[in-house]
Amino acid sequence: MKLIFALITGLVFGIGIAISGMMDPAKVLNFFDLAGTWDPSLAFVMGGALVITFFGYRLAWKRDTPLFGGRFQVPTGTNIDMKLVGGSALFGIGWGIAGFCPGAAIPALGTGQWEVALFLVAVVVGFYLRRLLGTLAPAKPA
Repeated sequence: MKLIFALITGLVFGIGIAISGMMDPAKVLNFFDLAGTWDPSLAFVMGGALVITFFGYRLAWKRDTPLFGGRFQVPTGTNIDMKLVGGSALFGIGWGIAGFCPGAAIPALGTGQWEVALFLVAVVVGFYLRRLLGTLAPAKPA
């Protein structure tokens, strides 16, 4: 049942990305082009997502446990360190260069564009490279 709801959630997300036009990297890049062909539609998509998330969390937190899971998976870290800042900057730069975020690129695979596949391969390589570099870094004293 958990996998069925995960599939439904992914389908709704993918359809939303397709309907909003966010699978088109030009649309995303135009959002960042304030001096040229600025397109504010990404702000409306993000705003809609924030509103739904706001109310969705209000409903979810009324429950003691999630519908499909033992406990809520809530991040507990509050430190703003170089890993967080660097990762955020890398994500933003990649999004600004490619016009894709990983979440929108996955449904965009259905367009058959080789650039989308290349972007996702680069994301996966980046994940594994970060994991490899993390294991090579010296352990910090406690």
